[in-house]
Amino acid sequence: MTFPSLAAFIGLCAILALTPGPDSFLVLRYSLSNARSGLSAAFGSSLGSIFWAALVGIGLAALLEQSAEAYRIMKIVGGLYLIYLGVTAFIHSRRMQHGPLDGERTVKNSSIRSSFLAGLLSCMLNPKVGLFFLAIVPQFLPTGNASFGLTMLLGVIDFAVSMIYLGVLSFVATKAVLWLKKPSVTKAMERTSAGILATLGLGTAISANS
Repeated sequence: MTFPSLAAFIGLCAILALTPGPDSFLVLRYSLSNARSGLSAAFGSSLGSIFWAALVGIGLAALLEQSAEAYRIMKIVGGLYLIYLGVTAFIHSRRMQHGPLDGERTVKNSSIRSSFLAGLLSCMLNPKVGLFFLAIVPQFLPTGNASFGLTMLLGVIDFAVSMIYLGVLSFVATKAVLWLKKPSVTKAMERTSAGILATLGLGTAISANS
C-alpha cells in the first residue's frame, strides 16, 4: 500500500469516527460516570472495527450486502440493544438521585466491564460499520491479492483512529463534568444521553421495516 493510499484510508476512517452515531453518544454517557468507564466504552467501540475487518477478511460480512433480510435483522437487533442501553441508563440516573448505592467500588468495577461490552456490542451490531468496511476496504487492497493480513491491518488502523477520537471525546466529557460538578446538571446530561440512545435505537429498528 502506497503512502497516498494509506493517508486516504486514514482520512476516511476519521470521517467515519467524526460522524455522530451510537458510539459517540455511548462514550459520552459512560464518561459522565467516570473517566475509566468512558475510556472503556471507547476501547470497546473501537475494537469492534477489528471484528468487522475479520468478517470482511473471511467473507462473512458480504452477507449483509447480499441479503436484505440479514441486514434488516441486524438493524432491528442493534436498535433494540440501543433502546436497552438508553432505558438502563435512565434507570441508573434515577437510582443515583437517591444517593450512592451500597458496594460502590464493586459497582464501579462492574461499570468498567459493562461499558466495554456495551461499546463492543454497539459496534458489532451496527451494520453501517460493516457496510463501510465492505465498501471501502476492498478499494485499498491490491487487485487479486486481497490478503487477510492486509485486511486486518486496515482494521487496526481504523481501530486506532476511532480510539483517538473517542478517547479525546471521553476526556473532554469527563473534564466538563468535573468542571460543572453539579448533581442536577450531571443527572440532566445522563438522562439526555440516555434519551438519545433510546431514540437512535428506536429509529434504527423502525427504519429496518421501511
